[in-house]
Amino acid sequence: MTHRLSAILTWFPRVLGILFAVFISVFALDSFEGHASLLEKLGHLLMHLIPTALVVGALIVAWRYRIIGGLIFMVLGMAFTIHFGTWKESGLFLMFSVPLFVAGLCFVFSRYSQLSTTK
Repeated sequence: MTHRLSAILTWFPRVLGILFAVFISVFALDSFEGHASLLEKLGHLLMHLIPTALVVGALIVAWRYRIIGGLIFMVLGMAFTIHFGTWKESGLFLMFSVPLFVAGLCFVFSRYSQLSTTK
């Protein structure tokens, strides 16, 4: 495998994971709407940021242990698909589940590409 493809497989899932975490964090901002108290709004914000924390945690693991992190990303993709029901609508599935599956596969493949370029 070429060095260029190996570099793409190394950095693409990392950037994708970061961008996805930022993307889903934006949806947490809707917790500030309504007439709840500030404390209640902060509680809602923290609840809405749980998926972001899971993605960031997976990214931290995957940065060092690509195969394990890749598997975690794929499990998160399954969890998002089931919990949020993204399988019901293709647009939601493409927005929320597919990036996690793609990042997971790329992390796993990047580990194997690293092994093949070191030989």
